[in-house]
Parts: sequence; C-alpha cells; structure tokens
Amino acid sequence: MPFKPIQPEKLSHGVVRQIEELVLRGVLRPGDRLPPERELAERLGVSRPSLREALAELQTRGLVETRAGAGVYISEVIGSAFSPALVRLFASHEEAVSDMVAFRRDIEGLAAERAARLGSDSDLAVIDAVFKRMEAAQSRPAANAESEAGLDAEFHLAIVEASHNVVMLHMMRSIYDLLREGVFYNRQVMFRQRTTRASVLEQHRAINEALQARDPEAARAAVAAHLDYVQAALSDQRQADRHEEIAQRRLSRETRR
Repeated sequence: MPFKPIQPEKLSHGVVRQIEELVLRGVLRPGDRLPPERELAERLGVSRPSLREALAELQTRGLVETRAGAGVYISEVIGSAFSPALVRLFASHEEAVSDMVAFRRDIEGLAAERAARLGSDSDLAVIDAVFKRMEAAQSRPAANAESEAGLDAEFHLAIVEASHNVVMLHMMRSIYDLLREGVFYNRQVMFRQRTTRASVLEQHRAINEALQARDPEAARAAVAAHLDYVQAALSDQRQADRHEEIAQRRLSRETRR
C-alpha cells in the first residue's frame, strides 16, 4: 500500500501556513507591510533563511510581493467585485439601490448576530472605536458627507470582520467600493431631511450597544431596523422629489401661458 513515513514539517512550511491563515482570516489585509525580516523571523521563531524560503513560496503563490527598498507587502488579492462604471450605474438606478440595501440587511444582520456571539473583545473594541469617531464627526458644526460615509462603511465592515466568517468577510470587502458609494449616495439623498443625520447616528448607537452587550438577537434586530429606516427614508425622499418635479413642471407650464 502507498503509505510513506511521516516527515517533520519544514519550518518554512509552518511560516507559509501561518501567513496564509492570517490573510484568510482578514488579519493581514491587502497592502499591509510585513515586519522587517529580522523582526519577523524572531517573532515567528525561525531562522532568516527559513523565513526567506517561506516568503519566496508565498510570492510564487501571489500572496505577497516585494517592493524594492520598501519591504514585503500582502498582495492585492481581493479587488473590487464591480467595475467603477457598474458602481456608478448602481447608484443611479432606484431598483439597484433598493436591492443593495435589502442585500445589506440580510448579510449584515447575520454578521451582527455572529459578531455578538463570536467576536473577540478586541473585535468589539474596534467597532466601538469606529462608532466614537462617528460621534465625533457628527459633533462638528459642518457635515462632511463623504467622510461620514467612509466611517459608516468602516463601521459596518468592522462588524462583518468580527463575525469570523471568512467567506462573508472577503465577499463584503470585495464590494467595498459599492458599499462606500452606496452609503454616500444614501446619505446624499437622505440628508435632505433635517432629522435624518441624528437618527442614523442613534441607530448605529443601538447596533453598537447590542454588540457590546453581546446580545445576538438585539444586534441583528438593530441592523434590520437601521436598514429598514434607510430603505424607507430613501423611498420617501424619492417620492418627495417626484412630487417636486411634477410641481415644477406645472409651474413652468403655467408661466408659459
């Protein structure tokens, strides 16, 4: 029978597996710079030749890249799931925007439930820190829609990261551009209503508090309530825009008479 003696694993193979796992779990992200060779070898407890062999293998697999004079970086292995043209197309069509919000409601609700159960203390601390930055941005006299949209997307992605589901994590990261643009578009439309900005912050507060309390059901419900609000606010604003457009047309016709 084709059995062979078990050979001890080479140190370089152990290094490869550890870095692969960190990339898979999202701990190491595309563009992250690895520590300098001497430091990394010491932290991993391997010789520098073993580390170089591992890095060469990872580079062959397309997971890391060496930049002359800059070091070793995690490769851009994720990329965007949608082209810039398709992102813009999504943002300009009501049905697509509605579908995006519905998709987020399902996926992020599940992610919040998992994060409340499975997230580490450091995961929840990251979410809380992002929320505090959202509070600080809200307290500024002048709103910066693009900056606040970035924080909004970062908050929701931090929840997905805390869910510890690698498929969900990489899928949501791959559509980050669409999420960021979608959040920006949503806020541009919604913030024509005077009370929306404060309401949205309070909804994020409810999500954060449920997560910090490690209450899975409350976390999922808070995400659902937030995105239901977003969906309803967008619908109301679009309807108001249509009524205003009709009124403007009537006024224009009457003026021409």
